[in-house]
Amino acid sequence: MNYMEKYFYNLNIAFEAVVANRFRSVLTALGIIFGVAAVIAMMAIGNGARQEILEQMKMVGVNNIIIRPLYADDDSRDESTRGRFSPGLTLQDVESIASIVPTVQRISPEVEISAYAMTGGIRRPVRVAGITPEYFNVFSLGLSRGTMFSPDQMKEGAPVAIIGNNIRAIFFGNTDPIGKQIKAGNNWLTVVGVVEDRMVTEEATRNLGVSEFNNVIYTPVQTMLLRFQDRSAVKIEEIQRTRMGGRGRGGVVIISGSAGNGNAEEVQYQNYHQLDRVVAQVEESEQLAPTAELIRRMLVRRHNNVEDFEVIIPELLLEQEQRTKDIFNIVLGAIAGISLIVGGIGIMNIMLASVMERTREIGVRLAVGAKKTDVVFQFLSESTLISVAGGLLGIFLGIALSRGIMHFTDILSIVSLGSVILSFGVAATVGIVFGYMPAKKAASKDPVTSLRYE
Repeated sequence: MNYMEKYFYNLNIAFEAVVANRFRSVLTALGIIFGVAAVIAMMAIGNGARQEILEQMKMVGVNNIIIRPLYADDDSRDESTRGRFSPGLTLQDVESIASIVPTVQRISPEVEISAYAMTGGIRRPVRVAGITPEYFNVFSLGLSRGTMFSPDQMKEGAPVAIIGNNIRAIFFGNTDPIGKQIKAGNNWLTVVGVVEDRMVTEEATRNLGVSEFNNVIYTPVQTMLLRFQDRSAVKIEEIQRTRMGGRGRGGVVIISGSAGNGNAEEVQYQNYHQLDRVVAQVEESEQLAPTAELIRRMLVRRHNNVEDFEVIIPELLLEQEQRTKDIFNIVLGAIAGISLIVGGIGIMNIMLASVMERTREIGVRLAVGAKKTDVVFQFLSESTLISVAGGLLGIFLGIALSRGIMHFTDILSIVSLGSVILSFGVAATVGIVFGYMPAKKAASKDPVTSLRYE
């Protein structure tokens, strides 16, 4: 019998032994099955989390700094700044940042309102955003059709619009919207472009202030301020409230109740900021923190030492979120890895028991001329077969578990080929490592003693 024939003969004996004790073999493999499934599922969740972070990075843009207004009552301010007037976040702030801060490569102001849009007998609530063309550069957002706002349209506040993909689908269907008009609020706007389809998660919208690009009508910021709303303009209502004893800009207190009783029953704070958000983009990530601090200090001075805004660095928030998720995934992966080790210990225990049960069989094989290496290979093959079979079943269970998690919990999970290969390789290694000791013990038995064993 040559080497290959002996190899397959010993492997066949091992396979017959596993099949003959199939129930025990399945129970032995359970630790491997669940361990492999857990590793694949945990790595799939980790890959999904990483993919979400990358998508959020694309949505907030690279190296961006977000400046958002705050609406603080005088009572919540530092004593030294109480009663001071602040112009709020304005276009003048944007111009100052662009001209003074050298590390700012691009800057995008935004004003957003809610309104009803109407055309062709269809009327829906929408969001209208006043922007500049830099908005699309900052967020790496392109147009699926049409053109960008021209410099003349920006300067004159022309009634033009670029619409999101969902707005196009709702109001225009399969027809080309370019050149057609849509009414937003009280203004008719001519559509000059359509934004490319880009999905945004609710978490990104809430935590990072990212707009849902598909459901917005974009218009030049000057068009927004001239034709829709300019909160920086002083209105007659504010003058009247000031005369009644309330406060004007900087947090309006509206007094309601019986005329002249002086009791404040309701307090509301008016949004006096001209802009709803400013996004500044720097060239290098190392410039984010110092640029953000420089912008903060400059705006504090421009706002008369009233810090009625916040400066956010989304990339740092996302990096922190990624680190948190990585730690979580490492812990879960370690727990899953422990399951594989426990499964390996189970294989070793069962194989040791199998060696004791089959002492006479071992003695017969040694007596008829089998070498110790043949016995080692036989029992090592049994443990490897159990772990490999458990690994294969674990792969299918892990993929099913990943799909189930994504379906029932809306947690993105991505099964990668690397996680499958890694978990299966570990399972096979566990079978070899933990099966070697029982195999060695079986081969070391004395044939004469083994033949006498009852």
